[in-house]
Amino acid sequence: MLETVIKRDRDMGTPARESAETVTLTIDGQAITVPAGTSLMRAAAEAGINIPKLCATDSLEAFGSCRLCLVQIDGRRGYPASCTTPAENGMVVHTETPKLHELRRGVMELYISDHPLDCLTCPANGDCELQDMAGVVGLRNVRYGYDGANHLKSEKDESNPYFTYDPSKCIVCNRCVRACEETQGTFALTISGKGFESRVSPGQDQPFLDSECVSCGACVQACPTSTLQEKTVIMMGQAEHSVVTTCAYCGVGCGFKAEMKGQEVVRMVPWKDGQANRGHSCVKGRFAWGYATHKERVLKPMIRKRITDPWKEVSWDEAINYAASEFRRIQDQHGRDAVGGITSSRCTNEETWLVQKLVRAAFGTNNVDTCARVCHSPTGYGLKQTLGESAGTQTFDSVMHTDVVIVMGANPSSGHPVFASRLKRRLRQGARLIVIDPRRIELVSSPHIKADFHLQVRPGTNTALLSSLAHVIATEGLIDEAFVAERCEAKPFKEWRDFVSLPENSPEAMEEITGVPAQAVRGAARLYATGGNGSIYYGLGVTEHSQGSTTVMAIANLAMATGNVGREGVGVNPLRGQNNVQGSCDMGSFPHELPGYRHISDDAVRGQFERDWGVTLQPEPGLRIPNMFDAALAGSFKGLYCQGEDIVQSDPNTQHVAASLAAMECIVVQDLFLNETAKYAHVFLPGSSFLEKDGTFTNAERRISRVRKVMEPKNGKSDWEVTVALSNALGYPMDYRHPSEIMDEIARLTPTFAGVSYDKLDRLGSLQWPCNEEAPEGTPIMHIDEFVRGKGRFMITKYVPTDERSTRRFPLLLTTGRILSQYNVGAQTRRTPNVVWHGEDLLELHPQDAEDRGVRDGDWVGVQSRAGETVLRATLTDRVQPGVVYTTFHFPESGANVVTTDSSDWATNCPEYKVTAVQVTRVSQPSEWQRQWSRFADIQQKLLRERERESEAALAGK
Repeated sequence: MLETVIKRDRDMGTPARESAETVTLTIDGQAITVPAGTSLMRAAAEAGINIPKLCATDSLEAFGSCRLCLVQIDGRRGYPASCTTPAENGMVVHTETPKLHELRRGVMELYISDHPLDCLTCPANGDCELQDMAGVVGLRNVRYGYDGANHLKSEKDESNPYFTYDPSKCIVCNRCVRACEETQGTFALTISGKGFESRVSPGQDQPFLDSECVSCGACVQACPTSTLQEKTVIMMGQAEHSVVTTCAYCGVGCGFKAEMKGQEVVRMVPWKDGQANRGHSCVKGRFAWGYATHKERVLKPMIRKRITDPWKEVSWDEAINYAASEFRRIQDQHGRDAVGGITSSRCTNEETWLVQKLVRAAFGTNNVDTCARVCHSPTGYGLKQTLGESAGTQTFDSVMHTDVVIVMGANPSSGHPVFASRLKRRLRQGARLIVIDPRRIELVSSPHIKADFHLQVRPGTNTALLSSLAHVIATEGLIDEAFVAERCEAKPFKEWRDFVSLPENSPEAMEEITGVPAQAVRGAARLYATGGNGSIYYGLGVTEHSQGSTTVMAIANLAMATGNVGREGVGVNPLRGQNNVQGSCDMGSFPHELPGYRHISDDAVRGQFERDWGVTLQPEPGLRIPNMFDAALAGSFKGLYCQGEDIVQSDPNTQHVAASLAAMECIVVQDLFLNETAKYAHVFLPGSSFLEKDGTFTNAERRISRVRKVMEPKNGKSDWEVTVALSNALGYPMDYRHPSEIMDEIARLTPTFAGVSYDKLDRLGSLQWPCNEEAPEGTPIMHIDEFVRGKGRFMITKYVPTDERSTRRFPLLLTTGRILSQYNVGAQTRRTPNVVWHGEDLLELHPQDAEDRGVRDGDWVGVQSRAGETVLRATLTDRVQPGVVYTTFHFPESGANVVTTDSSDWATNCPEYKVTAVQVTRVSQPSEWQRQWSRFADIQQKLLRERERESEAALAGK
């Protein structure tokens, strides 16, 4: 386990430089050779010599303001700053001389003369670079008193819920400002005032909470004093050990050091060696982990006969045995296929593996599905058909080598903020940007970033737009003919080129359908095809459509046609929404596929699993989630095991989902909280948070990273142990002693994971599959010499209009998405101070549409579709185009999915969340559904409280 006592990661002072040219110099008598462009400070650090510093850190470009890192160079006048002075051949450098000692002590004396001397009570005591440097330079007294002007009584800014800003301790080193600019890319901080009046300022001298700060924590991490300090550290003190683990929020998969005091988390610090995040973080991963100890967590197993009954707390054994007996009763009465299971993209690979194994081996059915199907299954299908592998092609680092970026149907600033920061850095370096989105997302225009093209496509017309882009590339001679001839199948390519070259696919012909001006389409196509390395990053705005799979294939077609596959800086890159979307798919959570995306009907593959598992598997695909719902209403599907997923809130057509669950006889929910789905459950098995479990997550770049237990499960069991116990109770034995044994089984049965083990993950930090004999340390870039399927295959992608089109009754198109501070159904983030930024779901409405309906900013509006109606508060904005409205789905009372319909992707059943025809009207009261939801929620909370009263009475009786 990567567990250590707390010590600061070694800081080399300035970033590393890459250069084929080297220089050799002498530092304190040592000869050292470094890449050209390396600073003297870093060169010294490479030789094991630490030069004092305050403003310098290896995560930021050198600034040279603190004057503590002065050195002496033979033959040169003065004492230059080592952080800003590049190493040169033949240099002779001295880092320790009497004069340097004198200068450094003088500089430090000036810093301390305007700094509180409260080290013993300071929250940074023991973790303060200013304190350390005072000792390093040998400061023993301060000649300057506090009688003159100083900043010692400056007021603290406590507005941010997660950290404090104390300007009295600021040394104006600029590290926080530079971190906000260089690392995060928000430019929310500045230095206000001049000379002695200089101080860090959020925005225009605003409180942090009112500024543009996105609370990523980069400024807090960069601060060398306690000027910016986590409130948890102020409250709890310094941590005493740390454990490296992986964030359980989005598909970036950031590495963190959980800094601990015993079993208590003090803070989460981005891991400097994290290969997905490179030491950066966002507000969720950095700060929003308090849900793990929230008072609303249910920590005891519970059972009840009917959902109108109070919950009864029982032992683990009683709960497990009751669930198993109910499942067996249902199968005896209604048949083997009357039960099924749902895996979660928030759970580990190992937990997901066990659930699908339990369904296939213990239940004896293939009725297993995953929430990943309702977001990214078109990615799996579309990329498998074209490139031969159902996952993204690159690393996140690859974006630093791109020249032209297409971001389509994704809002990285909100959904994948750490990746967005890296993307923005590359854009500031000169890369060009094309945004394809119905909304004007932050990347279209923000500080120091402006897209060359914003193709504001009409919802539901993605395929038409991509066909028009392809038309330009094909008809203007922009195809990479050599790449296509060498790497792709000839006949399908010719058919594709003939198809996209048809006049009906031209930008001019498609303009009426897509709403995007033809000249903009032509300009974007030319830029992508001729601008150098071209990369495409896409999200749920591509997949969650009736033509989601078609659109993914169209993206792959574009990449192949322009030769933008198989090297750094290019590729087709899906941005996965949840932390383990990729992994839950890899682990065989689909009713038609075993792990590794191999069809259940393949006798050879199925036989391999049968021999290993000692059981006969069914050769026919099982039910997908929508089929389970329909079968429940028809009376043939009666029991469900749902681990870590809230289908009532997250799946489309909420009323249909709720009715389906109400028709079942036994629903077993394994989760942290009594979520919307658990309110329909008969057995509640308490889940464990990511802080309480061992395992792995697989992120959007196929990177398998370790999740390490930092505290013991507060419910008494890890999730994998619960599934094992249920399987044993069902009569199918599982006897794992640790999740590493589950990974060994995964590696044994899944070709792309054949070389994966916990030992190797601990040694290398992470691995990108495929990891096998051919690639023992993983595969960062896919399809380098040839495609996984051999030759790339172009696919015809004819535009077929969705049934969800605006009509006289429903004239607007609703599309949905996420916001930075909240995550998915909000079960985690709503139980943290993140609600300060986003406390309710809002409906974005264009001012023109609002005026037509007499709606003002802040009004309550009814949103009605053919599926249902809900009421939201309106916010007027031109981020959406006329005819389009937008909302998020983080709060259950909002009921965003009450109005989304059962329309879905033709190939995978992925719901069409992104296009729902609606009408919006001004209202004065909640919808009927919201009133019913409120009554039902009140009843379920009352039944939960009755369980609590019974438990308290039982304890009192003892």
